[in-house]
Amino acid sequence: MSKAKVNHADCIGCGACAASCPVGAIKIEGDKAVINQEVCVGCGACVGTCPVSAIKQD
Repeated sequence: MSKAKVNHADCIGCGACAASCPVGAIKIEGDKAVINQEVCVGCGACVGTCPVSAIKQD
């Protein structure tokens, strides 16, 4: 499974993705979500919780 990526142009920094991440791979930095690719397990939990569809998996 591919890892999640954030489109920073669309991200509103709400933190829904960070709250949904079971491994703590997402942090809000500078009002945008940042995904630690080394920690991300590609589960997709964040993709479905983003209210503006700013997170995708390739």
